[in-house]
Amino acid sequence: MKIKRFEDLHCWQEARKLVNLVYEAIKASKDFQKDFRLCGQITGAAISSMSNIAEGFSRRWDKEFIQYLFISKSSATEVQSEAYVALDQEYLTEKIFRCIYEQAEKVSKLDSGLITYLLRNQKTRGQSKPNKHNRHNEHNEHNEHNRHNEHKNEAGKT
Repeated sequence: MKIKRFEDLHCWQEARKLVNLVYEAIKASKDFQKDFRLCGQITGAAISSMSNIAEGFSRRWDKEFIQYLFISKSSATEVQSEAYVALDQEYLTEKIFRCIYEQAEKVSKLDSGLITYLLRNQKTRGQSKPNKHNRHNEHNEHNEHNRHNEHKNEAGKT
């Protein structure tokens, strides 16, 4: 599958699900809604995870994209930590906590898989020219469904 837009990236699609899970959990708990600081932190972290994938995808160089993927991964881990706070304050049930935690873990692993792929590509072809068209091919892998082939330059130059 050709990746032409950030919306085509599996890691972004899963990060979007994470954002929606977080918002649903907040909507379900009046006490959670009243904890403005925690609500802001956990929604901000979830949105950051999703947004950094999109922003990194638009960058010219794999190296920049990788940096944004690391931020996305870190933000997903922040969601996990903040979900513990929400669980401890009894804003979340164990079931909802697990769902958010596991979705954040999925995003983190998908980000890691793409980072690993991009780093390998950098080493094999060098990063002498920008990949300004940010085209990725997606293929399945046994445990992550999602590693990406190298960026393709529209003019065929790599």
